[in-house]
This record gives sequence, C-alpha cells and structure tokens, in this order.
Amino acid sequence: MKFDKPLYYLLKSQLGGISIMDRYIVTELIGPFLLSIGIFSSLGVAIGYSSDLINKVIESNLPIVQAAQVLLLKVPEFISYALPISVLLSSLMAFGRLSNNSEIIALRGCGVSLYRIVAPAIALSLLVTGITFLFNELVVPAANYRATAILVESIQEEHPFWQTRDIFYPDYEKVTLPNGETRQRLKSLFYAKQFDGKQMKMLTILQWLGENLNQIIISDSASWNGEQQTWDFFNGTIYKIASDTSYDETLSFDRRQIPFSRVPFDLAVLGRDPDEMNIAQAQAYMKLLRQTGDEKKLLMFEVRTQQKMAFPFVCLVFGVVGSALGSRPQHVSRATSFGLSVAIVFLYYVLGFSLGSFGTIGIFSPFLAAWLPNFIGLGVGLWLLGRTDSD
Repeated sequence: MKFDKPLYYLLKSQLGGISIMDRYIVTELIGPFLLSIGIFSSLGVAIGYSSDLINKVIESNLPIVQAAQVLLLKVPEFISYALPISVLLSSLMAFGRLSNNSEIIALRGCGVSLYRIVAPAIALSLLVTGITFLFNELVVPAANYRATAILVESIQEEHPFWQTRDIFYPDYEKVTLPNGETRQRLKSLFYAKQFDGKQMKMLTILQWLGENLNQIIISDSASWNGEQQTWDFFNGTIYKIASDTSYDETLSFDRRQIPFSRVPFDLAVLGRDPDEMNIAQAQAYMKLLRQTGDEKKLLMFEVRTQQKMAFPFVCLVFGVVGSALGSRPQHVSRATSFGLSVAIVFLYYVLGFSLGSFGTIGIFSPFLAAWLPNFIGLGVGLWLLGRTDSD
C-alpha cells in the first residue's frame, strides 16, 4: 500500500499551535478517557464501599442522611483510583482503533515515527499525572477525613489511627556516658485514657530524675494551654517519690500548670489514617512519631507517604504501556482492551501491594517499596514501545 506525502504534510500542519494529527489523536483519547472515569469510579463506589455502608446502616443504625454524605465523600477517592486505569484503557482503545483501521500504518508510511504518534497520549498522561497529584493532595484526604468523622460521630465507630483512647508518650533525654558515648534515657511517661477533642481524661504521668523515679502525677483531666505553652491539670494529686521508692510527699490540687511536651496533644489531634492526610500533614505527623520511638508505625507512614508521591505517576506508566500495546499491528477490540486493562491493573497493584508490604517490614527502603513498581512498569512500557516501533 502506498501513501502520498501530502497526507503527512496535512497532518503536520499547525492549527492553533497544535498539529492536526495531535488534535485527532487527543480527540480519540478524550472520549474513552472520560467514559472510563465514570465507569470505574462508579464500579469502585458500588462494589468497593456501598455494601460495607449498607451493613453499617442495617447493623449499626447509621442514619440514611449520614450514609449518603459518607458515600458522596468517598467518591473522590475512587475517582483518583479510576484516573490511571482510564489513561490505560483510553490509550489501548484509541491506538487499537487507529491500528485496526491501518491509520498508524499510514502515518508511519508517511515518515512519522511511532514515538511521535504516541506523543499526544504521553502528554495527556503527564497532564493527568499532575491533576491526580493535586486531586490527591487537596480533595481526597479532606473528603476521607470528613467521611470518617461522620462515622465516628454517628455510630461511635472505632478508628485505629485516631488517638481518642490510650494516648501514650515516652519522653527521652540524651545523656553522655563516662566513655563519651551518648544514649537515650527515659525522662517521663505520659498516659491518658481518653481524649475528647479538647481535654485528656484520666491521666498518669511518671517522671524520673536521673535513674530514679522522682514523682507520679494522677489527674482527672488536662488540657494544653497554647498561650502559655504548658499543660493545665485539673483535680489531681502529685506523689513525690523518695530515693528508697517510698512516698516522700503528697500534694493535691484543683488546678495546676505542669510543664510537659505538647507532643501527646499533637499526636491526639493530628493522628489520622495516611489516606486522610496530604503529604505535608503526613510529614508533620512522622516528625512527631520520631519523638515517640514508635519505629514500626513510623516506617509504615514513611512507606505510605512515598506511595502518595509515587501513585500519580502510575498515569504516565499506564499511558506508555497502553500506547505501546494499542499500537501493535493486530486487531484489538474494545472487549480485548478492557480485558488487558484489568489484567495489567491487577498485576501492577499486586506488585505494588507486595513491595509495599516488604517496605513496612524493612526489607526494602520506603522509596524503593513505593517507586519500584513505577520503574518496572515504565521500563516494560518503553521496551514494548521500542519493539513495536521496530516491527
């Protein structure tokens, strides 16, 4: 089959600064992309969350109005999941149709390289990457947090990351040993049985002086005084401990200001699920976790924060993979495109989940655990694109 050069020059001509070929390919991509967002986000809400919400309405007496609010607030999360999948499916469908109609062969016969043909899809995937990042930073965490707050307020649902009960904080100080080495020594222990959003309830504070327990503070409640940067304790008792561990002195009080770190208050206020935080909030919370010495929880947050950064770039990876597979000279129907999308997404997320799990137990660094699936996927996509271009 022979193609005339004028076809190439026509497609290369500019229209508003963008070539006709680019406009044509983008038009082919936009329709399937928007349709896929609607389909996959709707399926995600219907299959991934609705059944659980219905159980809460039936078993926990969650009011219908609050259930509807929670359902709407979860929609942004599933839209964010749908964006990379939509990039993949739209690339497969658009380039599959162009390949089936021999339009890619026609363009390549006119001297257009495959890399130039798929450039609009890559540009679109980069744009969606940026949109996904902003959406996941500005919309999704706030919506998830509000949805959880409604459930906690309506049915008193327990939340593992919300520090409303059993707030525990060990405070350490660095000491220098006679041999010049430094180590951490326990300075105080803070425990509160409950936090109601403003006050800590039923507190016990243990404080050491050197290696010896120096005093114990028992209090009904306490609140952080932001103006004076100290704690106000109410209705409590201070037990002074002698060197032989006997009670040396007992002091009762109605209200007393006691200097102590505000970290317990911040832990209670800022404690959320990683999906309810943006990157800045997660980094601030990890700074607090480093002071508590909770290495396991800190490592989990480090992995999840890196995954937050890496997730939007799945759009770019799927754009490259979808363009490469769709451009291959073979018949690709819509059903085949959908099946390929499901298989690729499944493999990708199994890989991501596995590496993320390895990261949380310390086998991989948080960076590798989060970004390695993207590197592998992008490498496979570029290899496929090179193979297709050489065919």
